[in-house]
Amino acid sequence: MDTPMKHIVAGILAHVDAGKTTLSEALLYRSGEIRKLGRVDHGDAFLDTDAIEKQRGITIFSKQARLEHADLAITLLDTPGHVDFSAETERVLSVLDYAILVVSAVDGIQGHTETLWRLLARYNVPTFIFVNKMDAPVGDVARVMTQLKGRFSEGCVAFDNAVSAGSVASAVPDPTSKVESESTSSPEKLEEIALLDDSEIAMNELLENGAMSVESLSRLIASRALFPVYFGSALKLQGIDDFLDGLEKYTREPHYDANPEAPFGAQVYKISHDPQGNRLTWLKVTSGRLRVKAPLQGEENASGETWQEKTDQIRLYSGAKFDLTEEVDAGGVCAVTGLTHTHPGEGLGSARNAAPPVLEPVLTYTLLEEATSSTGETVPIDVHKALAALRTLEDEDPLLRVRWIERLQEVHLQLMGEVQLEIIQTLLRERFGLDVAFGPGSILYRETITAPVEGVGHFEPLRHYAEAHILLEPLPQGSGLEFGSEVSLDELDRNWQRLVLAHLREKEHLGVLIGAPLADMRLTLVAGRGHLKHTEGGDFRQATYRAVRQGLMKARDRGECRILEPWYRFRLEVPAEVMGRAMSDIQRMSGTFEQSGGEGTSASTDTAADFAVLEGTAPVSEMRDYTMEVNAYTHGRGHLTCVFAGYLPCHDEEAVIAETAYDPEADLDNTPDSVFCAHGAGYTVKWNRVNDFAHVELGPHA
Repeated sequence: MDTPMKHIVAGILAHVDAGKTTLSEALLYRSGEIRKLGRVDHGDAFLDTDAIEKQRGITIFSKQARLEHADLAITLLDTPGHVDFSAETERVLSVLDYAILVVSAVDGIQGHTETLWRLLARYNVPTFIFVNKMDAPVGDVARVMTQLKGRFSEGCVAFDNAVSAGSVASAVPDPTSKVESESTSSPEKLEEIALLDDSEIAMNELLENGAMSVESLSRLIASRALFPVYFGSALKLQGIDDFLDGLEKYTREPHYDANPEAPFGAQVYKISHDPQGNRLTWLKVTSGRLRVKAPLQGEENASGETWQEKTDQIRLYSGAKFDLTEEVDAGGVCAVTGLTHTHPGEGLGSARNAAPPVLEPVLTYTLLEEATSSTGETVPIDVHKALAALRTLEDEDPLLRVRWIERLQEVHLQLMGEVQLEIIQTLLRERFGLDVAFGPGSILYRETITAPVEGVGHFEPLRHYAEAHILLEPLPQGSGLEFGSEVSLDELDRNWQRLVLAHLREKEHLGVLIGAPLADMRLTLVAGRGHLKHTEGGDFRQATYRAVRQGLMKARDRGECRILEPWYRFRLEVPAEVMGRAMSDIQRMSGTFEQSGGEGTSASTDTAADFAVLEGTAPVSEMRDYTMEVNAYTHGRGHLTCVFAGYLPCHDEEAVIAETAYDPEADLDNTPDSVFCAHGAGYTVKWNRVNDFAHVELGPHA
């Protein structure tokens, strides 16, 4: 009886230049999916299908390929390696069954590798590690394993024969084989693995049988207690067969409700457009079955509305080519046409929306009025055409945030870094025929509050009426924005409440210190009133917006508004003789570190290598150009890695406020004032007097 084919979705992740795409190429070649090995530097890699990727030699957009090895069928998702495109990588994690994390034996664990490791933990993705470039002279199994165990997990265990300097040397026998008594390394290896099992099932199995079953090892891997480590050279196809064997042997097909009659559910992870301009929604079916022309429904939004559309095509991609199919079962990944409302992270059918992403853009750029064309001429920029094109790119990448600032008549672009900006300029030129230019990047700040405050918004010009009371409360760092209602249906009709929540969600509300977007707050409808005859939907929009701003103005007067800025978590390795200079620099940049101990920060010296290591946090605004300084004063021997640590209180708040010179009362698009009615005419009441005119009773935080 033939063994049924096992299906998994595996993502391949790495720091840039670790050899991730080369490994994808090797896996496809050794599995027989492609007949010729392509190379990134030759511009013919199977999965780098975009012209820009071929020009730059990096992966920018996540790609899909299909391959089979023995009894395993893999849908392989290749992801970008550059930190500027890490948002694309994070979205893919929500649909993975397993991850393949590539680490360079030459460079070791880089800063972005650590970011990926934390993301894999957050999304609870079982992970195999492939240590690439072991054919290099510096490839050292012991050194890499020490790094992996020290900076990742003690669960990182070498599984295969180590490839060093191009030759194969026996390192670790197959951990599932029965261990003979004369062997010294294998029992130790198996005991190391068994100790990772909190349930002690693996240890009992080892003591009873002198061996561990494939099922036990697969269970530990699936639970993220064990992380198999394989060594090789993707470029020279060393270790690839062993790695494929390991994937086939130690992965388990996840359980999905594959009953065709089960409720359909799917997770959207990407939006793109094909060369013909068709909008593609990339998704993973999580339950039931997806059929062509079957109606699909998005999750209910804050106003209680849903969208419903039908798929025109279901495409199964492998590289740039695809096959059409009539249906996809649970666990399958595909791209569909015909959907216009979908967005990355959205749950379709019975699936829920994904959690908000961890990674956020930290820089903002302004679209200039003129640009230099490909012929060297200075040409005016058509702002409206550029804005429309940027909206298309924003549809594909939700962390590419495009804002039209009415009071400044400017387009602002929020993104991850300068490389991403260069790619956007190239896309605008090649896809839309637009030459554009942007001003220098500035830090993207956020604003929050430190104490609860109730904002009141009233909108009552003639024949209109709405009043909304919104309670603004601070949330822990990294919480984002939350919304809710605590109003009874006797006080305000359900439809009006849903409308208020929709208006809270739809707008990027700005703070009143520098006009930066809000963060880490809960906005709750606590009171409201409509009029049976005069209230229209737009009235509650006006009342809601004004309530949020009025609450923020009161918080500012009480000294309870704060600016947040992005911070880096850094690791700085420098020669020991310049450690004093490095410590002085970190202090100058308002960063923090400790000489020893401390939670997440430390300073230590590796005397054998005569190098010092500083770890800590510092503001992005101070450290974003520090890499060049490190290279200069260490003569190229120093190494700085930075990863996004989240938004923390601004280290120079007063200076930022002074430089911005933002006047919240002059920002008429975000007014905190209200409109009341008397003697048949509407009149404006300044924000600091609105409480006295409110029609609904105020709460304790007003």
